[in-house]
Amino acid sequence: MSSTANGKNGTWRNWGGNVSARPAREVTPASVDELAAAVRRAAEDGLKVKAVGAGHSFTSIAATDGMLIRPQLLTGIRNVDRENMTVTVEAGTPLKRLNTALAREGLSLTNMGDIMEQTVSGATSTGTHGTGRDSGSIAAQIKGLELVTADGSVLTCSEKENPEVFAAARIGLGALGIVTAITFAVEPVFLLTAREEPMPFDKVLSDFEELWAENEHFEFYWFPHTGSTNTKRNNRSAGPEKPVPQLKSWFEDEFLSNGVFQVANWVGRAVPATIPAIAQISSKALSARTYTDIPYKVFTSPRRVRFMEMEYAVPRAAVVETLRELKAMVDRSGLRVSFPVEVRTAPADDIALSTASGRDSAYIAVHMFQGTPYQRYFTAAERIFTAHEGRPHWGKVHTRDAEYFSRVYPRFGEFTALRDRLDPDRLFQNDYLRRVLGA
Repeated sequence: MSSTANGKNGTWRNWGGNVSARPAREVTPASVDELAAAVRRAAEDGLKVKAVGAGHSFTSIAATDGMLIRPQLLTGIRNVDRENMTVTVEAGTPLKRLNTALAREGLSLTNMGDIMEQTVSGATSTGTHGTGRDSGSIAAQIKGLELVTADGSVLTCSEKENPEVFAAARIGLGALGIVTAITFAVEPVFLLTAREEPMPFDKVLSDFEELWAENEHFEFYWFPHTGSTNTKRNNRSAGPEKPVPQLKSWFEDEFLSNGVFQVANWVGRAVPATIPAIAQISSKALSARTYTDIPYKVFTSPRRVRFMEMEYAVPRAAVVETLRELKAMVDRSGLRVSFPVEVRTAPADDIALSTASGRDSAYIAVHMFQGTPYQRYFTAAERIFTAHEGRPHWGKVHTRDAEYFSRVYPRFGEFTALRDRLDPDRLFQNDYLRRVLGA
């Protein structure tokens, strides 16, 4: 699932396969000093600079024809501070490695997304999140970060040190500098009990407020062309640990969720007329189950079926109405959608360009199987999301620009002013940032 496979001609590709770039220069620095020197050299040579993570963004946020920084040597845990309950990690560390290393130390993040292939800096810079009533995105758990800025200097920021940079750089889109290390708040490892069960779409919507209020982490998947959803409730538990048995786990999480689902999508792509029937079967394939395990084993799951994705954050109060409109649109459109729609929530946070900035949010993600035309579906969905002042995930497909963002992000001007100060010559610019932040 890595995008670091290089083509013969030095072409970089993302995980979704929809973005590629041919950088003029590639560097794999082994230290922060080496990275800072490479940034200064690129500036002297008139090359734009981009750092790349695991390529999990569907947008061209990491693409450059200038200098591409690969982070694989900047990995590992720098420091565990048990007194302050923080851990500092190098920016290129994959979330998977962070999660397993923390577990060995008896520690855990409070909340996380559902995949852990990304690097910590790639995931946080684009606002990656899971679902939570009280706990926010991965970036909302950052206590400090280290940033190499356009002049090659190394800036450390936290609530106390360079607080205005900290307010923006936790979700910095790669526009303010190159993140080299992140300090996360952690807590003693705990147990979560997951309760997964099917529930009718109409019931989930009518009970949404209660389901959200009664669970620490609530999410659900709706299968288009059906009235069915699969709900997942994760709550802290006193134990005992009761993981999904290995064979059952392989059958449900690998065979059904990845293997059979892959084949079903191949069939659907070849013969779109079969999709509604397949959707009915898919929505019933996964039966109810309950299990208890440490957080990363509950929050995350393997995603091997490749897809394209668009995700918008809408105000939480608007989510039920937005979903009703989405279902009505799919029902009357003649579209054939083989991937479920994923719905999650996050509390308001204080990060300038966080999709949950200043407002309690709900996330609606629409997906299409890789290689299937997705434009008509995504365009129709985006029309619904933007009517509710939706904010698109920075790493997923969308068509919004700076003019739109200046309306839906109250602190947009604060971010662009900071960018003018930290990167006046736009060393970290690319086409995507030009569109979403303005020239």
